[in-house]
Amino acid sequence: MGDILVFLQLHEGSLLKASLSAVSAAQELKQRWNCGRLVGLLLGPRSKEAAANAARYGFDELRWCESSELAHYLAAPYASTVSAVLKGGEFDVFVAAATSIGKDLTPRIAALWDAGQASDIIAVNPDGSLKRPMYAGDILADVEITSAKKAVTVRPTAFAPAVEGKSGSVTEAPYTAAAFAAGSFIEYKGSGGDRPELGDAAIVVSGGRALQSAENFEKYIFPLADVLGAAVGASRAAVDSGYAPNDWQVGQTGKVVAPQLYIAAGISGAIQHLAGMKDSKVIVAINKDAEAPIFEIADYGLVADLFEALPKLTAEIKRIKGQ
Repeated sequence: MGDILVFLQLHEGSLLKASLSAVSAAQELKQRWNCGRLVGLLLGPRSKEAAANAARYGFDELRWCESSELAHYLAAPYASTVSAVLKGGEFDVFVAAATSIGKDLTPRIAALWDAGQASDIIAVNPDGSLKRPMYAGDILADVEITSAKKAVTVRPTAFAPAVEGKSGSVTEAPYTAAAFAAGSFIEYKGSGGDRPELGDAAIVVSGGRALQSAENFEKYIFPLADVLGAAVGASRAAVDSGYAPNDWQVGQTGKVVAPQLYIAAGISGAIQHLAGMKDSKVIVAINKDAEAPIFEIADYGLVADLFEALPKLTAEIKRIKGQ
């Protein structure tokens, strides 16, 4: 097969950890599918600098484009620029992390490039088939892409981040305008403040509908997250109720996380939520309903009113840490 192109996502000029997991998956695909070179592509501000830093992760080549049209992610210009690189002729495989951007961009690439796609893979099997979860993770399917061109998105929590290896060359890629306009950038507002990004955090504190309001998220969840240096997550019920922004949602239709510690406060444990956090190393559940499904997968469970338990837990951690 031909070469592999890996889309490397940036946030404020820095490479996302999720993209390094996509690199690991691409390295496995290169071996199993007998592909040629491993090439990375970075788009947007400071991508030249980031490409030079990313080159050491075993790439044969890094390409970058800092066009002002790519200053913020928009599907049409990003898809047209990536597909133009792919249509250069040397590539047979496109790989991206299954982040919000990766899941939005890759199907467009597959359509423009006439490629088959496998989404959210969690393993590359010895025979070259791909393993991916279905039905909220209740079923694991082994799938094969039969088209000549192949597009793959990778669940970041399923692959260890790539480690440093050989360093490849760095070259500039041209910007290719979209055939038609499809929206314009208005504003970007981060909702996590100084806390870690949800997908990369080692500790996540999540709240459910039992918090009852956005003010209670701020009063009970934020202090615990801050003392632990954790990211804040939420169940879909909490997001739908307006207690937390959409990008905090953990679950089948939100973000999939696998931190070292996941604290679920006031979350019953619907299967859709479990699909997004059940691979966490240690799960702590706090819920006043002793029959809540979350306790079935929790390593530690506390049957208690979260409005009483969380302040006590926060205070005790502060005492232990001398704060």
